[in-house]
Amino acid sequence: MGSGRFPGKVMRKVNGRPLLGFLIDRLRLCKTIDEIVIATSAGHDNDVIESFCSGEKIRCFRGSEDDVLGRTLGALESVSAVIGVEVFGDCPLIDPTIVDDAVRLFLSDPEYDFVGNDLKTTFPPGMEVEVFSVAALSKSDRLVSIGDPVREHGTLFIRQSPEIYRLKNIEAPANHFRPDMELEVDTVEDFAVVASVIEHFAGRVDFSLDEIILFLDAHPQITETNRHIQRRWREYRLD
Repeated sequence: MGSGRFPGKVMRKVNGRPLLGFLIDRLRLCKTIDEIVIATSAGHDNDVIESFCSGEKIRCFRGSEDDVLGRTLGALESVSAVIGVEVFGDCPLIDPTIVDDAVRLFLSDPEYDFVGNDLKTTFPPGMEVEVFSVAALSKSDRLVSIGDPVREHGTLFIRQSPEIYRLKNIEAPANHFRPDMELEVDTVEDFAVVASVIEHFAGRVDFSLDEIILFLDAHPQITETNRHIQRRWREYRLD
């Protein structure tokens, strides 16, 4: 709830439902996920998130505001997870098939420590997913000192340590290669874009990335509104 650029964004409503609810709806369509856990901070401003999760019968784990690595690990350990599948709270339009594809690729090779599509940006931003072994994240928790800024970025130590971990980036197929199409929610302008998509597909939660791209390409004025936003995450990507 304490987002610097857009406070309260995950609970902003479209058609009467908060963005967090749309994210949960989308993740519930995944075929490879055993359980959903919302990881948020212990700050009182996030009580509303825990309350919402309770109503949705979704687990909510609360940890440090700044130590996202520790919070993520704590959330996974709270359900005795062996594999973590991370989708970010500002990605309410995540396509469930992209999540499932990443999980299946991770499971296809027992030597993978991390499989994701965000080492390099090829999918539309807002379609990020990371799959990793909890053992790998636990190792990074031991290797990175408390207070190190790297801990603010969850899996960043894993992603930046190919000499320690075996990493795999998923490249977008041609029909999904749209790094220019911003679908995440960092700002009010982003919210307007995402809200336009949700409103267009009102009554459905199973619309695909292909359908999103077709809709937005037919209405370029929508994505023009957030094309200028500077993205802080770009400094952590290969591109």
